[in-house]
Amino acid sequence: MKRKVIIYISMSLDGYIADKNGSVDWLAEQSSTQYDYGYSAFLKTIDTILMGKKTYDQIITELSAHTWPYAGKKCYVFTHKKLQNTNQVTFCNENICDFVSNLKKQKGEHIWVCGGAVLAHSLIKNDSIDQYHIFVMPILLGGGIALFQGNIFPKKLHLLSVKKHNDIVEMVYQKKDTKR
Repeated sequence: MKRKVIIYISMSLDGYIADKNGSVDWLAEQSSTQYDYGYSAFLKTIDTILMGKKTYDQIITELSAHTWPYAGKKCYVFTHKKLQNTNQVTFCNENICDFVSNLKKQKGEHIWVCGGAVLAHSLIKNDSIDQYHIFVMPILLGGGIALFQGNIFPKKLHLLSVKKHNDIVEMVYQKKDTKR
């Protein structure tokens, strides 16, 4: 199996992954705590997680302050600062696109781009994303941090699936040149 780099993320109907303050509190209001929308199954397909430092800080201070939610996965946090690695994460300050290119050559499961926008944008712009797994939430934020930012040349995608979960739409797209 060829490793895929996958963005698995929720966004507002108007394309934002966080509000103007960088918060994702609005996601909790949109999601059911009784249904994980396939998240558990998705986690079984990956062994590596990539995220930016802001996403990491948000996870350890707000979203899962008491327990690291990705135990058993290789987690890389990209930052411009030199930080000490922990038992849970490796801090990286190298070029994300080069890192991902090398990572894809290694054996393993799929690679999840967990967040944030700067990291995702670099990989999207470099055409390093193999699959876009996006949950569109039934809310208009009117501004915030956009998933898709400027300077992205056209990317041809193939729709793999669409599911409706109450008012939430789950879409999975794959690069057109990637074998299904």
